[in-house]
Amino acid sequence: MVEVRKRENESAGSLLRRFSKIIQQSGLLARARGGRYYVSSKSDYQKKREALRRLQWEREIWQLRKLGKTK
Repeated sequence: MVEVRKRENESAGSLLRRFSKIIQQSGLLARARGGRYYVSSKSDYQKKREALRRLQWEREIWQLRKLGKTK
């Protein structure tokens, strides 16, 4: 955790610049941005369920095509 305290006779602008510099050096912001779009891997159970759902959907589409109800 980064903590910055205002020094004596320090302006708000210089405090903000000092804070930004410390954040940049710590790598905290880069790490947060890097994990923004992280997607955890799916479990084997979820993969199997999706595969079965996809197979069922393909069978239904095949049946509808056979009956002439879809293109």
